[in-house]
Amino acid sequence: MQIQYFKDLPLSREVMRGIEALGFTSLFPIQAEAIMPLLEGKDVIGQAKTGTGKTAAFGIPMIERLNPKDTCVQGLVLVPTRELAIQVADHISRLGKYAGFGVLAVYGGASIQEQIHTLRRGVQIVVGTPGRVIDHLKRGTLSLASVQMVTLDEADRMLDMGFIDDIRYILSRVPMNRQTSLFSATIDQTVMSVCNRYMRNPEEILVSKDEIALTQMKQYYMLVNQYDKYETLCDILDKNHIGRAIIFCRTRTEVSKLADKLGRRGYDAKALHAGFSQPQRDNVVNAFRKGTLKLLVATDVAARGLDIEGVTHIINYDIPLEANVYFHRIGRTARKGLEGTAISLVGYGEMTDFNNIRALTKTTIEEME
Repeated sequence: MQIQYFKDLPLSREVMRGIEALGFTSLFPIQAEAIMPLLEGKDVIGQAKTGTGKTAAFGIPMIERLNPKDTCVQGLVLVPTRELAIQVADHISRLGKYAGFGVLAVYGGASIQEQIHTLRRGVQIVVGTPGRVIDHLKRGTLSLASVQMVTLDEADRMLDMGFIDDIRYILSRVPMNRQTSLFSATIDQTVMSVCNRYMRNPEEILVSKDEIALTQMKQYYMLVNQYDKYETLCDILDKNHIGRAIIFCRTRTEVSKLADKLGRRGYDAKALHAGFSQPQRDNVVNAFRKGTLKLLVATDVAARGLDIEGVTHIINYDIPLEANVYFHRIGRTARKGLEGTAISLVGYGEMTDFNNIRALTKTTIEEME
């Protein structure tokens, strides 16, 4: 029988204190299936999206199995983006708070000197983007010689972004007898080739697509003339009880233009795209996370890996060209068992792309009046 509650797992008192402090009691499906094999030292392939509790699924075994008294880097988590590095490091740090673990996020766009200083003082777990991890390896400021556990998080995104050679280089610097886990929203041939090369008899855990966030989510669409999109959006913002929303556009230019127009009309909206500097991005994301900013207008790249609680609505101002991006976008709401609403404004020229999305989901996307 599968374990349902954290208290029934063989965890130390310190780790349990960290879990309880975060208010966790019941296990999410990916946690129920992945934590025990990882605690037993097995390699694990997990299919799960952001927001399904996967950070705790690999983070808890990591802090349970590593040694807080040894100041060498013993755990390594590779992630595709800066935002995800910050988020995952913060989450593991909170889980390991009472167990005495030091966790450091290393990513580009932030001061490398500060990261070097923290590494010299000693941390047990490093969460990083491939580029910045390699930067530290080449400078000699990071040693992976004592690493016992490696996790590749959002592996499909890392491979999409062209990090395969970086991953190979990093894994060549980690001891062969390590434990490896890989988490990915999609498990395709490219992801499997990484698994086959770097994992030993991995246990495969596939949380079904239907289980991922869609059950608690209401999905709607409106067929609109491209030129009426802005007024339709304002109408939606005025008539729906929107707590916090992310509005997705395809391009940086569109994001900036829409955020400016909304701001001039009195809406509390800010833009987020990859053209901003890291401090600018951090400011906007932090304001949105704290709830002092209500509307975030973003590109897919900027919102990748964002894990923010309390997002009530996702609005697709532009329909994504790739159907699976739609599910990644709407996965920003209805997280941790909460409800959420996704609304798509479909221009007449976007019907083909939208129909491709509808063909991929078993849940209904209702037409809105």
